[in-house]
Amino acid sequence: MTRRIEHLIERNKQWAAEFEAQNPGIFSTLADQQNPEYLWIGCSDSRVPANMIVGLQPGEVFVHRNVANLVNHSDLNVLSVIEYAVNILKVKDIILCGHYGCGGVKAALESKEHGLVDNWLRVIKDTYRNYSKRFHAIEDEKEEVDLLCELNVIEQVRNICHTSIVQNAWINGQELSVHGLIYGVENGILKDLQVTTKSVDEIETIYQLRSK
Repeated sequence: MTRRIEHLIERNKQWAAEFEAQNPGIFSTLADQQNPEYLWIGCSDSRVPANMIVGLQPGEVFVHRNVANLVNHSDLNVLSVIEYAVNILKVKDIILCGHYGCGGVKAALESKEHGLVDNWLRVIKDTYRNYSKRFHAIEDEKEEVDLLCELNVIEQVRNICHTSIVQNAWINGQELSVHGLIYGVENGILKDLQVTTKSVDEIETIYQLRSK
């Protein structure tokens, strides 16, 4: 075992002792069950820790993270997470959270090969193409990246809402809202992109699933 890992284990022991002291019985409670009200789908970026930036404790948010916070309909990983969160945990809110300056979004804008990840990021290029008119007047690279980061969040919220998992929950009367947020790494502040969706009626007709 390297010193770096030994250091992490020691820090873990210290954290566990301090956390238990501040929250007596917390670990035995968490061992019995998890009952989160939130599913967080975010970016793998190490600067965007889900629990920490919203001030939630362990057990209060169910988390899935991947490069550029994408929800692809062919990705069984994220679909399984959504299904478990909605059907088993009965979360009330799904939060799709991106962040400004996302490296995945930057890579999608570049006309060069990055490796296997290019296949994963292809959908971001599609988003750029679909909103190309909004980028015509933008000359600043940072502004361009940040706009695409926002549009990517909006598109992924739509992708979540288009799943049969979420639509069936709504059809069955389950309380469930899907939100799009974006995080400012430079200031630690979350911004609501105002795309919250709460029912089948709020999504485009072509994507609505009215019956099984």
